[in-house]
Amino acid sequence: MSLVTLLPFIVLIGAMFLMTRSAKKKQQQATDMRNQMQPGSGVRTIGGMYATVKEVSEDTVLLDAGPGVELLFAKNAIGAVLSDDEYNRIVHGVEHDLKSDLVPDDASSLTESDAADTAASDEKPVDLGKKAESDEAEEPSDAVAAEAKADDDAKKTGGDSDAK
Repeated sequence: MSLVTLLPFIVLIGAMFLMTRSAKKKQQQATDMRNQMQPGSGVRTIGGMYATVKEVSEDTVLLDAGPGVELLFAKNAIGAVLSDDEYNRIVHGVEHDLKSDLVPDDASSLTESDAADTAASDEKPVDLGKKAESDEAEEPSDAVAAEAKADDDAKKTGGDSDAK
C-alpha cells in the first residue's frame, strides 16, 4: 500500500485522538471543579436548580434549596460551582456593581420632565396628519368630478341637451 491510500486513515485516527484528548481534559476540569465544592458554595445542578452546598461527601452532595428543603444529589449532577457574586446576582437579585444605575418602578418619572418641557414651550403642536394634503388633493378632484358629471349628462341626453 502506498502512503496516499493510508493518508485518510491516518488523518481519521489523528482526529479521533484529538477529540478524545479534549473530552478527557474537559472531564478532568469538571471533576476538579466538583472537588473544590465546600459548604456554603453556591451551585447550579445540571437540571438548572440553584442551591447552596450544605455537606460534601465522597460521591454525594447535600444541597440547601430553601428554608427547610435539603436535597441529596450525586456529585456528577452538579453542573457548575458559582462565585458568591454570581450566585447572589442570580438567586437573590443582588447587583454589587450596578447599585448606582437604579431603574424606577414606574415609567412616569421617566416621562414627566419631557411632558413639562412640551407644555412649557410656546410652539403650537405639530399636526402630523395628512389633512392638508387631502384638502389640496380634493380641489382638483372636485373639478375633475364636475367635468366627469357634465360628460355623463351629455352622454345620457345624447348631446342634445338644448334640443329638448
